[in-house]
Amino acid sequence: MSEPQPEIQEPVGAEPSAAPEPAATEPESAAAPEAVAAGPQPAAEAEPASKATEAAPPPPVVPPAVVETDAQIRARSAGMTRRSLVVGVIGAAAGYAGYRWIDQSEKDGRQELPLRKAFHVDADVARGVFRERGLAPTYSVDKAVDLRFNGPYGVRDDIDVSSWRLQMAGVADAEKHPQYQKDITAWNYVMTPRVDPNAPKTVDSKGPAEAPKEAIWTRSKDGFGAPMRGQEEAGESDSTLDDGTPGISLTMADLMKLPRHELVTEFKCIEGWSEIVHWSGVRLVDLLELYPPAKVDGREPRYVYMETPYGDYYCGYDLSACRHPQSLLVTEMSGRPLTQLHGAPLRLHMPIKYGYKQIKRIGLIAYTDKKPDDYWTKLGYDWYAGL
Repeated sequence: MSEPQPEIQEPVGAEPSAAPEPAATEPESAAAPEAVAAGPQPAAEAEPASKATEAAPPPPVVPPAVVETDAQIRARSAGMTRRSLVVGVIGAAAGYAGYRWIDQSEKDGRQELPLRKAFHVDADVARGVFRERGLAPTYSVDKAVDLRFNGPYGVRDDIDVSSWRLQMAGVADAEKHPQYQKDITAWNYVMTPRVDPNAPKTVDSKGPAEAPKEAIWTRSKDGFGAPMRGQEEAGESDSTLDDGTPGISLTMADLMKLPRHELVTEFKCIEGWSEIVHWSGVRLVDLLELYPPAKVDGREPRYVYMETPYGDYYCGYDLSACRHPQSLLVTEMSGRPLTQLHGAPLRLHMPIKYGYKQIKRIGLIAYTDKKPDDYWTKLGYDWYAGL
């Protein structure tokens, strides 16, 4: 006999519970809010598994052709990876072999011959494309600054400006000019060793007078007491004049008879910096027209060679670059006479060339049909140095 089931008592004051409704199949009845307010709310029931299965998207069906193509790509990629490795190894070996070949090749100055030939090709292309006729940009004077000092090459000692002369060789009919000299190499420039103005003061032990400051640099002399040439790192130029070379010898007064020009252009250094500078002086082309070159085999020589007094620094140029209308023989910068360190009394500004071609303290200008020597070319730089 079965036991009687205990009777479930409804809470006092509560309405009889409504029968449970099917889960989420129909809208809730109006009595549902009352049930929630009357007692604790039961936990939400999980969705039936059948409904979750129906909601999930079916897996994509990959066509057989795509599967086959994917397999082919993977196989091909594996082969390409192997080929890439082989090609990379061969390329690296070839690159190293090329480097060794260049490194062990004959040198022109301090530059390997293959690289020097590459410089020559670059210069030929530049000459053919630009022909050194384009003008460098110019600026207003208010944008100009004082040019920084960036090297004592050729100006390590001070020159007595009154002893300065500009020698010119290879001039047509040189003997017809009043400035003609039978031997322009015999001229002696008066040089003074430069001392460091910031050197500490020393006192002579014999008295309170200040002892002379030690010179920063002193020019060597030969056995006859004459100043030696080519005292910088690159040594003496191969293009320096032979003793007894005739020519003309110009003073600053001779140069000042030429028209004066001012120019505000950018000085560009091979090191990567540049400055806008206010230059004043005479155009190089005006000097070359007044003292033109003597012809060689019926034609003009191709080059111009310049050097400082005693040939410590020297540069070579195409004659066409020297005839550029912006090539200037500078006597002033920023409205003031040149200082010793900036090449007093005469330096070159050539805005179509890098700064190392803009020689300071010019003592010689010579026409030549043989490509002239160049200081920095001996040390591995480009001879052309065009911008």
